[in-house]
Amino acid sequence: MTAKIISGTEIAERIRQELRAKIADLRSKGIVPGLAVVLVGEDPASQQYVRNKGKACDELGIYSRTIVLPADTTEEKLLSVVDELNKDPQVHGFLVQLPLPKHIDENKVLNAIDPGKDADGFHPVNVGRMLIGDPLFLPATPHGIQEMLVRSGNDPAGKHVVVVGRSNIVGKPVAAILMQKARGANATVTVAHSRTKDLASFTRQGDIVIAAMGSPRFIKADMIKEGAVVIDVGTNRVDDPTAKKGYRWVGDVDFDAVKEKASYITPVPGGVGPMTIVMLMMNAVTAAYRANGLEY
Repeated sequence: MTAKIISGTEIAERIRQELRAKIADLRSKGIVPGLAVVLVGEDPASQQYVRNKGKACDELGIYSRTIVLPADTTEEKLLSVVDELNKDPQVHGFLVQLPLPKHIDENKVLNAIDPGKDADGFHPVNVGRMLIGDPLFLPATPHGIQEMLVRSGNDPAGKHVVVVGRSNIVGKPVAAILMQKARGANATVTVAHSRTKDLASFTRQGDIVIAAMGSPRFIKADMIKEGAVVIDVGTNRVDDPTAKKGYRWVGDVDFDAVKEKASYITPVPGGVGPMTIVMLMMNAVTAAYRANGLEY
């Protein structure tokens, strides 16, 4: 068996087409959805991600604003920028790019964001609403994973999903989303992590395995049962003298080996990454509808 590829690039393009219709509808009513991003410091990965967000906004016709602050920006200054964005009617959704410099309290900043403009879905109010099944916004990467499963014909309903990783950005929220009594959910979910004893005994039970621990090629073929669906969230830079840049990107899954055993698998790059961007765009458009009393 060689796994079928779940292309995040292709699925994201289908969602972009749906969003274009929604954005045209808003524009016909005189509304331009707006998304802002605040970047503190010069982390190269964050800079690239922010550039990709800006490009995606431009392509879709979403008003985009990027606010770049130096790494030594005070917490007080960042909180004042958040307050300004909360009040700005041109900005329907925004996010503060993580991670933040160590002298800034990340939780304090996230708590200061208006939950109705929280495009990342990280405010405690939005986390709580996600958990009880009444979300305003879902975090982009976990929501993108859910859409990939549904749109590739791998509805998680009734399946055993094993999530490897328990971060607040992917592991915990994707588990919460997939266990809901809702479309694209209704799964039995196991969350495993670095302290799990005999991890492979759990991953081998998964009809769907979601790898999100940040360890290059950690999930091996003998950790996956025959015919499992494998979603690789990892983005790890590894040295490769044969590559033009001297490195390449790999996931948390040993792709070449696992694809011979899985039924479906996501590549890195071109898998979950493109979905994260497009689901953020969806949150911005949804926020614009809600801000104007319209139903998405």
